[in-house]
Amino acid sequence: MKSLYNRTSTFDGIYFLLLINRTQMHYYVLIMPVYLVHSYMVWGIIVMGLLSQLNLMLLSKWFTSSYAAKGYQGFLQLFGKRMVQVFAIFGFLIILLKISILSLGYVEMLHSFIYPSMDKKWLILVILLISLYVASHGMEKTLRFVVIAFLCGAWILIVFIPFFFPPIANYRDLYPLIPTEWSGQSWQGLLFIWSAYSGPVYLAFMVPWLSSNKKITKYLVIGNMLTIIEYLLLFIATILFYGSSFLSKINFPVVYMGSYIETNALDRIDYILISFHMFNYVFDISILLLCFYGAIRVIMSKMNERTTRIGLLSSWFVILISIILMNQWLWQSVPGQKLLLNIQSCLGGFIYLLVPTILYTAVKRKESM
Repeated sequence: MKSLYNRTSTFDGIYFLLLINRTQMHYYVLIMPVYLVHSYMVWGIIVMGLLSQLNLMLLSKWFTSSYAAKGYQGFLQLFGKRMVQVFAIFGFLIILLKISILSLGYVEMLHSFIYPSMDKKWLILVILLISLYVASHGMEKTLRFVVIAFLCGAWILIVFIPFFFPPIANYRDLYPLIPTEWSGQSWQGLLFIWSAYSGPVYLAFMVPWLSSNKKITKYLVIGNMLTIIEYLLLFIATILFYGSSFLSKINFPVVYMGSYIETNALDRIDYILISFHMFNYVFDISILLLCFYGAIRVIMSKMNERTTRIGLLSSWFVILISIILMNQWLWQSVPGQKLLLNIQSCLGGFIYLLVPTILYTAVKRKESM
């Protein structure tokens, strides 16, 4: 078996743009309006997006550093073997939680809209099997899969253009744009947005496959700006359609809106939207599966040994069993779902704040010695 982490070429330019954008557009975009609710949270999307730009600037310094290009050896030089293993243990748990929530969230949509009579366990198995197939081709080909994920997801915004025009749109629902009060729900919404932007942090560990060209910063910025625009348009569309008072009562507002779109040729646009969105989930889960396997190899000090099918399959089984148990014990209830999403939001926001800063500081400190 060829190593899953072989490198024959590096990605730059447009790939950076697509990777940033697609790692930020996943389950959160479909449920974010429920957490934001109030129309003035459009400023929250913009402000958190601009802060994300600053974080990406820090990451760009890491991408262009000589330590990042060395991969695992670079981390050893910066932090030492013991500390790298500690980081890997935390990464192992965080990645496991993120894969679980991504999978359960998408399966929940499939079950609610398309396959209500099918056991969720079968849906979980199918999604993970597809992701395993993509990941088994290695990190390099999985990163290339981002092109398919982008082409199958970016056009979806066009479908929601009618919701910006009367009689569907009610522009009075956009007010107030200046908050008259600020609650705990609003702070939670800001945390949720920040966590939604956190996807690119995992690219920090994939630098050997990414170009260290110093011109990549503009692609990081453009990719993040595309995400800001997508989040804004989808949130504004849901506000215009539902209004703040009704928006908080809908589980998947973006998906439900698809069922109101009428065309001469197609009856259920929401089925198509959910199906095409699967490519983005498969891309996310496949990348995270390879990161998960890599974290296990670091923890077990096996980075100098070749990757094996048994190792990848064992990692996949750990994820499958964890998701099934999580679905059984927590995801079946609304409080359980909220608990998992809140934990993921806190962890996602925390690592997005911490990881770029730690990497940037470590490189600058090492270079000054």
